[in-house]
Amino acid sequence: MAKLYFRYAAMNAGKSAAMLQVAHNYEEQGRSVALYTAALDNRYGLGKVTSRLGLQRDARLFDADFDFVAALAATTVSCVLLDEAQFLTSQQVVQLHQVAQLQGVPVICYGLRTDFQGKPFEGAAQLLCLADDIEEMKTICSCGRKATMNIRVNAAGERVREGQQIAIGGNASYKQACAKCFYS
Repeated sequence: MAKLYFRYAAMNAGKSAAMLQVAHNYEEQGRSVALYTAALDNRYGLGKVTSRLGLQRDARLFDADFDFVAALAATTVSCVLLDEAQFLTSQQVVQLHQVAQLQGVPVICYGLRTDFQGKPFEGAAQLLCLADDIEEMKTICSCGRKATMNIRVNAAGERVREGQQIAIGGNASYKQACAKCFYS
């Protein structure tokens, strides 16, 4: 039975690298995968899944209007892999759950659980409700504890506590933190 998986973590946990490894593993066995990433994330080029380790692959794009059921209805992929899953809408998570349950295609989503204020992203919240398998990927805070939160910083490295939920940026804009450092 295929499942909807949600693999979440704070920044810098290796989510994209892990996803690219899964794609490689499927393809090594002669199986095809469909890779997706958010259209609003163009840090490394539009339609690119990029790991901070330097791994990069082209991916299909999704935005808030994208219909996964329609897009995957006539495909013969063995697995759907989705990066930046926090940017999914609730309805898209339902669609991905349907793809897994009705079409029998495993769907593995990678993303953040919460934003820089500790609030859930819409896609992550729905994935926590519907995913058949939920896994926390681990990374560490600068203090050495397990990081579970994300902090936004400005160009001077100072913490930013207010602003829009979605502001695309990498290591220069966000840091992972443990809960103690997040609240300090």
